Amino acid sequence: LVNGGRPTSELPSHLMNLEVKKLQDPDYRVVYHAHTTNIIALTFVLPLEDKVFTRELWEMATECPVVFPDGVGVVPWMVPGGREIAVATSELMKKYDLAIWAHHGTFAAGKDFDLTFGLMHTVEKSAEILVKMLSMQPNKRQTITPDDFRHLAKDFGVTLPEEFLYEK
Repeated sequence: LVNGGRPTSELPSHLMNLEVKKLQDPDYRVVYHAHTTNIIALTFVLPLEDKVFTRELWEMATECPVVFPDGVGVVPWMVPGGREIAVATSELMKKYDLAIWAHHGTFAAGKDFDLTFGLMHTVEKSAEILVKMLSMQPNKRQTITPDDFRHLAKDFGVTLPEEFLYEK
């Protein structure tokens, strides 16, 4: 590295995540980490559960279950940069292309930078809508129902895990 520079302390997480994704599909080439402001804000007010985050983010924009049909994983707060958080994140990456670090940011994985950046952008945009909605009123008057999601999945040819299609 130039001028005594050092890699990010989160390098172990990047490398472990990429290893997991490449074992599943050798075409995965990108692991992208960002300090996604609205996602971070939501980690203070939503339960830190995969099914809650996935469902809330899906409900904010119709494109979300199409763009990230497998959902999102959530890692509870841990010290960033260590082995413990790297292992926890890589375990979630076995199931998801998105992993949220509570109070810190988001990891996204994909086959190229455009797809991965688009994935991160979509999840953060959905979080922004949710933050705005919650600031106006804590309860939704209407939303996308589980059956609506099933119809959407059929029309777009994606499979949505039933664990996220629960009745509220």
